[in-house]
Amino acid sequence: MVTIHIIFTVAIQNQWSVTQLDMSNAFLHGELVDEVFMKQPMGFIDSQLPQHVCKLHRSIYGLKQSPRQWFNRFTSYLQTLGFCFSKADPSLLIFTQNKICSFILVYVDDILVTGNNNDHIQGVLRKLQQEFRLKQLGDISLFLGIQVIKNNNNYFLHQEHYARDLLTIAGFKDCKPSNTPLGMKPRIQPDDQPYSVPTHFRKLAGSLQYLSITRPDIVFATNNICQHMHSPRNRDYQDLKRLLRYVKATLDFRLPISTDNLNLRVYTDTDWASDQADRKSVSGFYIFLESTLISWHAKKQATVAKSSTEAEYRSLSSATSDTIWLRRLLAEFHIPQLQPTLIYCDNTSAIAIAHNPVFHARTKHIEIDYHFINDHIKNGAIQLHHISSEDQIADINLTKPLPAKRFNILRSKLNIRPLNR
Repeated sequence: MVTIHIIFTVAIQNQWSVTQLDMSNAFLHGELVDEVFMKQPMGFIDSQLPQHVCKLHRSIYGLKQSPRQWFNRFTSYLQTLGFCFSKADPSLLIFTQNKICSFILVYVDDILVTGNNNDHIQGVLRKLQQEFRLKQLGDISLFLGIQVIKNNNNYFLHQEHYARDLLTIAGFKDCKPSNTPLGMKPRIQPDDQPYSVPTHFRKLAGSLQYLSITRPDIVFATNNICQHMHSPRNRDYQDLKRLLRYVKATLDFRLPISTDNLNLRVYTDTDWASDQADRKSVSGFYIFLESTLISWHAKKQATVAKSSTEAEYRSLSSATSDTIWLRRLLAEFHIPQLQPTLIYCDNTSAIAIAHNPVFHARTKHIEIDYHFINDHIKNGAIQLHHISSEDQIADINLTKPLPAKRFNILRSKLNIRPLNR
């Protein structure tokens, strides 16, 4: 999804069109390398040899090798046309020659194409049409269930139809809206009884997880709910209902992709020992390409942190990893980050350790793989800045629930808004 956000950002910045393709019977194009046999299908059983099996010469739907073989077949043909794989994202193929730049992003049989030379793109599409059963769906409007609206110099990504269907399935079509995705105060007498229909809970939780693709404001709440999918309780269902009521209140919210200076900036935050069950911390970060939000993350840390500094340092390390990857990906889109990427953190001790990771009593127990931050500071890839907790954008429900006023202020800084605002 991050690569998709970047493709839209680059296209709108350079006024390129983004064309969507769809492959008919994509998996049937794959060529099998291994020997695979199948039972004779119903209705086509040889009456004289009913126990015999069929040897497959091509991949078919339902075969676990089919997606991989289709991808190999399609990308191999693109390589004959001069495309090469991105080193940062293997789903992205790039053509660069004689000042012509074309990009093809592949997600199974849904494909996005953009570039600076329309004649070259049309030539590639004609060759693909001769080789595969290709549908040209025109300018991007719906991709992987995400609706794309182009308005002046912006794209807006949203899943309003998907969210409405989700509310209808959940029985919340006419529910009372909520102004935040999570409540602030724990219930005095939490209901620990198992939820009566766990499969219903899991279906809704999984659907909310997909909705968070364009809704970073519900990431933490969804993450919190999905942690209880294996054995949901009535109290967990109450949290899920609260989130659905928030979705009802914000159905028309969109994620904008804007034109601007294409410089990365990162906000990272942690809520130390926030999980009362296991005392693990929750990390979160937002990554902007100037004013466009392109990546976000909320996750419980794998181990218990002994201090808030350690928890923040781990979150900083995770954000740094994504930042370095994004710098490489942007370079392949010919958007080199000439200046160090600014990472904003509200913990001065974590910043101090990042600049000088001395293994004294407070840090010697921290795993060594977290101590790569200093290397990237020295080589000029990143630069750490302190930011006050009041201005910390990553505070917005990536790590903990917030009051409605504070939540709305920080949500506005993410630029998530209705189309007409």
